[in-house]
Amino acid sequence: MGKGDKRTKRGKIHIGSTGVKRQKKKKAAKKTASTAAPKKAAAKKAAPKKAAKKAD
Repeated sequence: MGKGDKRTKRGKIHIGSTGVKRQKKKKAAKKTASTAAPKKAAAKKAAPKKAAKKAD
């Protein structure tokens, strides 16, 4: 009972199959334009530049 056994979860992971012991993940429903919240354009402000230190 290990990687070679297709009835176990570890075996299914190794083989790459799905079934009762390892089920497929459900796909998330796509959002439509009416259900999605409208995004606001965020205006990015440039950070103030620091003055370079002068060597004395």
